[in-house]
Amino acid sequence: MRRKRTLILTVAAVLAAAGTTWIALPASAAAATAAFTKTSDWGSGWQGDVTITNGGSSALTSWKVEFDLPAGATIGSFWDAEMVAAGNHRTFTNRAWNGTVAAGAKVSFGMVGAGGAPVNCLLNGRPCGGGPTAPTVAPTTNTPTVAPTTRPPAPAPTTPAATTAPTTAAPGGNPAPPPASNLLPVTITNNTGRSDAVHLYLLGVNLTTGKLGYVNGAGAFTNWTGGQPTPVPAPDVSIPGPANGASTTIKMPKNLSGRLYMSLGKKLDFRLSTDGLVQPAPWAGADPNKDTLFDWSEFTLNDSGLWLNSSQVDMFAVPHVVTVQGGNGVTSKTGELKAGGRQRVIDRVKAQPGFEKTVYTRADGTVLRVLAPGKAADGGQFSATYLDPYITSAWNAYAGRTLTVVPFGDRPDTKFLGRTSGNVMNFTDTTGRTVASFTKPSTADVWGCDGALGAPNDQVVGPIARTLCAALHRSTLGTLDTQPSGTAADFYKGTLTNHYSRIIHEQMVDGKAYGFAFDDVQNQESLVHDGDPRQAGIVLTPF
Repeated sequence: MRRKRTLILTVAAVLAAAGTTWIALPASAAAATAAFTKTSDWGSGWQGDVTITNGGSSALTSWKVEFDLPAGATIGSFWDAEMVAAGNHRTFTNRAWNGTVAAGAKVSFGMVGAGGAPVNCLLNGRPCGGGPTAPTVAPTTNTPTVAPTTRPPAPAPTTPAATTAPTTAAPGGNPAPPPASNLLPVTITNNTGRSDAVHLYLLGVNLTTGKLGYVNGAGAFTNWTGGQPTPVPAPDVSIPGPANGASTTIKMPKNLSGRLYMSLGKKLDFRLSTDGLVQPAPWAGADPNKDTLFDWSEFTLNDSGLWLNSSQVDMFAVPHVVTVQGGNGVTSKTGELKAGGRQRVIDRVKAQPGFEKTVYTRADGTVLRVLAPGKAADGGQFSATYLDPYITSAWNAYAGRTLTVVPFGDRPDTKFLGRTSGNVMNFTDTTGRTVASFTKPSTADVWGCDGALGAPNDQVVGPIARTLCAALHRSTLGTLDTQPSGTAADFYKGTLTNHYSRIIHEQMVDGKAYGFAFDDVQNQESLVHDGDPRQAGIVLTPF
């Protein structure tokens, strides 16, 4: 779950469109029309479909849809159409196989974009709605969901790499698991060696109702209320955490997805707006939590089990291990740093040219966090164009040879073949049909796995986008012509690469970390999962 994510916890909201942007007028009922529907919106980007309806009496033999983008808006990936860009104007034309639209029939194409929705639509040179008026926007209905940056329940498996799996212990080495319950015990253990008071926050979305809220220590969920257009302080919903050397157990209700925050020494400052909960964003200069030492783990708990991960997608701050014990008594864990690993991460990031300002130290000398490069760039502490030369080189490599993407480890025969034309990489399936196209991404698109690399939740465009983004982070695109491929030993070899993620992975006992949003490609993520979870744990380790 990149992304230049907003500070609102509703950032990954799925939109069930109640209408369309381009509305066919009654007088045009017999004409061909085009309608744009925004099918999802996650704050920093959106997915949309354009449906062309032939209301005439004869078949269309081809179609061309044109529109303008508002200032700052972009189109990244697209499918089932060809696209030509000229300034803020976009022209989409049919592929060879979908140009004919019989009388009364429909055809669609799709895209992932960012910024405002398209305007001034033309279909074959005439207004998309069939009339002379400017397009209008119909309302949409928001069903907010939490946006774990790492999207724990991945929609499909990716090719595994030859790396160490999360540590597991046999049933004989564990106490018997508690009985199954709709309230999962989560034990937070404080082994930091620090005297700071620990404050816990269990926040997320109720997957049954779609409501955002918070959970108390006993596992009771309460909806947030009282938000204002100008964010106002949220109620103090902190749960007292454990002292050094002690543990605190709280309950996590089933059908919850969100974050478990841990702050040390000071409570976090949350705000409520009419759009939802304003999360801490210490990379923003005015954020009230900038001088607070804190971190979080992300989770989803539903009928398919528990996904729990430590996340470094935005920042690296408080080292912690995540664990889950299943009904079979086996405990899985990951996220453990090597002894002294936190300080080595800090020192090595500081020593990496260009990354010096990504380490933030409080006035009392406490190093609070190392920002991920995308977040540091958002705050002006890192180059906004750092990866551009590498991206251009990697993109251009496939003007003369083919990139093969095999995104599903359990479906090796599902392959997509990519070639670059200009600044667009087009992918065909094994029949030669073009199924997805991606414009060359910016550095920000790569850091966030968003924009030109926006990944819709489908079985074609999204898996290709995830694969491309992971390869660009790891600097293997342009050198490994089958993706995903290689092992962890092949990653981050370029001079221009995600050194932040590289350094964190190097300091993990099992090599696992969530250094960027799609670090789960090739199973590099610090994630534990169990389909029958009985208890979970977070261990704050020494630093």
